[in-house]
Amino acid sequence: MEKPIRIGLVGLGRAGHGMHKKELETRQDKFHFYAVCDVIEERTKPFVEAFGSKPYTSYEEMLKDENVELISIATRSCDHYKHAKMALLAGKDVMLEKPFCMHPEESRELIALGSQPAGPHLYIRHNRRFEKGFCKAMEIIDSGILGDVFEIKLSRNSYQRRCDWQTISEFGGGQLLNWGPHIIDHSLRFCGGTYTNMYSAIRHVAAAGDCEDHIKIVFTGVNGRIVDMEISGGAALPTPEYRIYGSRGALVSENGEFSVKYLDPKVELAPVVADPETPGAGTGFGNNETLSWIEEKIPFGEGDGTARIWDALYDTIRHGVKFPIALSEALSVIEVIEKVKEGTIFQNN
Repeated sequence: MEKPIRIGLVGLGRAGHGMHKKELETRQDKFHFYAVCDVIEERTKPFVEAFGSKPYTSYEEMLKDENVELISIATRSCDHYKHAKMALLAGKDVMLEKPFCMHPEESRELIALGSQPAGPHLYIRHNRRFEKGFCKAMEIIDSGILGDVFEIKLSRNSYQRRCDWQTISEFGGGQLLNWGPHIIDHSLRFCGGTYTNMYSAIRHVAAAGDCEDHIKIVFTGVNGRIVDMEISGGAALPTPEYRIYGSRGALVSENGEFSVKYLDPKVELAPVVADPETPGAGTGFGNNETLSWIEEKIPFGEGDGTARIWDALYDTIRHGVKFPIALSEALSVIEVIEKVKEGTIFQNN
């Protein structure tokens, strides 16, 4: 049997302990927390007790450990570039939490260090590429039942008077670097990979600190779709996460499923011709046909969704399968974030 990948996890806070540990404790056949590191020594104890992990309070010392195959970085956003660069220069493969970096030039430098054929290799943890709702929405679009999809609205809204470090710009706070990488990545996928035009606006509404907690970005994709995304910590009445409109139907999400309404693909639509004559009183809008609609509920699906990124990483490292999140795609997300920070209207030429 293949040996589990030996991980050195740095950063044992909300992401490291609350996400990485939870996701990998059911994948011990594939990953082993060989070593863990945090400046707060107390945080290493749950990993030592559960996995027999080797505890470190010095990141430099953990990087010297020859038994560590993969460094998983779950530190604060402002430290991602520094910690990833240190690991790559030490010859370690890296799984880097989002955001990739705080600035595009940092991301480009890490790509140069982490994309050589001989290694080490860099992977970006855009785990919501595996989100059940996103995957099912793409599946429904690709099925063609909605016809030509022309507009997609994405929302992640709530009302939060947030006050942690992710509200402080010095540490890489703000929703652009928090939820932003996930929903911008989704938007670019719905756009066909990139866009021709982008409008954006950001606001500071309810959170503490000095960062944005309300984001609006509207893309025109290279595939012609309008993708309208919103992330807000200032929305007391949230909107559905997904609303997708096509020439033959639409869907809206609620409580882990899609409500879908679409024209029966087995029923051919009769041709309609525009009439230039002025309609008489009480004639309506000129077309009295009866449309054959199908309405159904489609669940997002089963399984652990976002945690499947670890399965993809294992297949890449152990079996040479191409990792599904390209470094260029992760860089594109950071480039969008940078442009949103710079101004509200941008033409992508």
